[in-house]
Amino acid sequence: MSTQVVGPETGLVAGLLGAGFNGTVRLPGEVEYDEQRRSVIPTVDSRPALIAEAYSRTDVQAAVRAAKEYGVPVAVQATGHGTRVPADGGVLIKTTQMASVLVDPERRVAKVGPGARWGAVLDAARQFGLAPLSGSHRDVGVTGYTLGGGVGWLARKYGFAADSVIRAEVVTADGRCVTASAEHHPDLFWAIRGGTGNFGIVTSLEFRLYPVRQVHAGIVYYGIDRAAAILRRYRDWTATIPNELSTAVVLTKVPGTEQRAVAIKVMYAGPQDVAEHLLKPLFETAGQRLAGELRTIEYADAAMGGTPARHLDFLDTLTDEVIDIVTELEDATVELRHWAGAMANPGAGAGPVGHREATYSLIIDREVAGLPSSGRTFVNFLGDPSRAETAYAPQDLQKLRQVKRAYDPANFFHLNANLRP
Repeated sequence: MSTQVVGPETGLVAGLLGAGFNGTVRLPGEVEYDEQRRSVIPTVDSRPALIAEAYSRTDVQAAVRAAKEYGVPVAVQATGHGTRVPADGGVLIKTTQMASVLVDPERRVAKVGPGARWGAVLDAARQFGLAPLSGSHRDVGVTGYTLGGGVGWLARKYGFAADSVIRAEVVTADGRCVTASAEHHPDLFWAIRGGTGNFGIVTSLEFRLYPVRQVHAGIVYYGIDRAAAILRRYRDWTATIPNELSTAVVLTKVPGTEQRAVAIKVMYAGPQDVAEHLLKPLFETAGQRLAGELRTIEYADAAMGGTPARHLDFLDTLTDEVIDIVTELEDATVELRHWAGAMANPGAGAGPVGHREATYSLIIDREVAGLPSSGRTFVNFLGDPSRAETAYAPQDLQKLRQVKRAYDPANFFHLNANLRP
């Protein structure tokens, strides 16, 4: 820990020490401070009073207690992917070093620390022929992704990542550590499975794994002149396919070129011959392939990628109006992704992951005027945290506020996609 402290941070550092913090403190002016405060989101330039690098649950508890004692806000960051609100003048708790990953193959369960990334879970689970409900990139943090809902490429078959959580260890606003599960603090357990970090800091997360070793997956590219025909066929075709098949249509460029193209992303949790049979109608409409391929690979090696969500909306139906607008965009990446399946049917007791009923998500890498909008959002893709309320159904939002009042009535945890008590 840094010990030579001069300035307004002196009392706060002393408070951390007094509360039992054993991690590392980074202060303004230090090289490490600038490295550790950085968000993956380039528009977020956070200037916390100090950075508290936690190595254990007790470090997190100490940081929360010290921040509360000195009346400064707290933000949490593991990988920086979920950092949307600057922690200016507050305590930025870094959980990057708390990256443990344990897999129980008999129970098909993983237990991870808050700093774990999906790559580590994928590699640990694949040894047993198991797969987590991970996202599009190996370097995304597990906990933030999961607490925000977590839509991955196995979601149509197994649901959102949040739906597979079975237990969490949570540090609350008063510095306590509680276990949230179906049996313990069930209201908190419900809320964190989609309600993000509004209710506390998760220091341990347990979730189910699934028996998926190999998938038939990849990205193939077709002529942009077929875009409207492909999207119209996609609209009808997606109503006929099984939940094992996840797809997206992307208006983009062929990698390494300036050639505009239609990319079709595919992941099928099953054998190649069945995948080819299911995909045949869509590929026939697409015409001659320009680039890319589908192949049978281990799920852990299937890199599907994503599109920056400058514009995000949900569609219950894909109208001709939307197709006409997006196919006229010549300088944007447009990704239309098929949802539905298990995401829309989570079973009893599922958390407040929003807008499960949607058939498609529409993501564009820039703002587009004139598009009809449902006004719905999804926390994991939310660029503007002030719109967090639009990520939830009205009845879930009301219940989330009740849980917030029970566990964080003063809104201590507000440097996030905040839901006020």
